[in-house]
Amino acid sequence: MTIGVFDSGVGGLSVHRELVARFPGEDLIYLADQAHAPYGGRGGEEIVDLTRAGCERLFQEGAGLVVLACNTASAIALRRLQQTWLPEYRKSQGRPLNVLGIIVPTIEAATGMPWQAEPELAPARLKSVEVLGVFCTAATALSRVYEIEIAKRRPDLAVFSEACPGLAGLIEMGAPRAELEVVVRDHVEALRRRVGRHPDKAILGCTHYEIVADLFTAALPEGTPLIHQPTSVADALERYFERHPEYLTGGGARRFLTTGQAGVQSDLAAQFWGEPLQFEAA
Repeated sequence: MTIGVFDSGVGGLSVHRELVARFPGEDLIYLADQAHAPYGGRGGEEIVDLTRAGCERLFQEGAGLVVLACNTASAIALRRLQQTWLPEYRKSQGRPLNVLGIIVPTIEAATGMPWQAEPELAPARLKSVEVLGVFCTAATALSRVYEIEIAKRRPDLAVFSEACPGLAGLIEMGAPRAELEVVVRDHVEALRRRVGRHPDKAILGCTHYEIVADLFTAALPEGTPLIHQPTSVADALERYFERHPEYLTGGGARRFLTTGQAGVQSDLAAQFWGEPLQFEAA
């Protein structure tokens, strides 16, 4: 059974590459919805519809499990799809199907706690509060998913999301590094001013940001840990497959689909993947 990976653009290739490295014997198929990228500035219902369409296409291509390698889709659409669409669709297809997101593994990595663990009760007085910065799209920031879910588990972590509107689009279009450096530095400084100090650690809450992780590292104080989503997702999926081996069948095939222009993709896609990629029309 094939593992599907979905993103609005090529940023999810950072997750896809990590999954290929972790599960080299499995079939993987990637779908980039480049015709509608980026998702960060779109409305909630539109994000749900586009994400559902992407998942359905991957299921039609043979995927049994779809990983939403997109924070915006995970924050806005995942729960809706799992609760209102997937049960009936699974029944109609007559086979095991599931959709997983990227945010739960990231929160597990940020808190050091498994998702199903009992949330910690906030003590009367915390001796120290650690600041966690989340750099993300406007839609992810608006959802407040990181603030809400981490507060349930780690009251000693103060979470501040910094929306970076337009950054994913600039990365997708291959904007010059100098321009990206200014944008990243401005957002890091905006978060510092809002909080009153730099974060103790940070989440790159958009898979596109992995391509400029070094710019975030340079803009933050030296030694600030970054939580990288590709590793967190691969770790979580490894644990998931231990409980659900039915999704592993072997094969090792690789396919790449796009709703945008098919053919050899941009230099940016090659940076994410490590070599040029040939995309098929979705």
